[in-house]
Amino acid sequence: QVYVLKRPHVDEFLQRMGELFECVLFTASLAKYADPVADLLDKWGAFRTRLFRESCVFHRGNYVKDLSRLGRDLRRIIIVDNSPASYIFH
Repeated sequence: QVYVLKRPHVDEFLQRMGELFECVLFTASLAKYADPVADLLDKWGAFRTRLFRESCVFHRGNYVKDLSRLGRDLRRIIIVDNSPASYIFH
């Protein structure tokens, strides 16, 4: 069982972002934990793709999100993350 405490307005934010942009969930968490959390957060299917720890690169003790693996123009990508070490390649 998973318990999620949402920040205020996260539902409206995710719904609107999903309407305007291609949203990808890219987390260093394991899929078995993060997938159920994402199911609870993302009622509208805003996240078109979900990438988990298996998609990260282990580098100097950290799981790093290699955004080039998305196959998108990096000049058009915005990352929202709580840890700068998570995207040190970019």
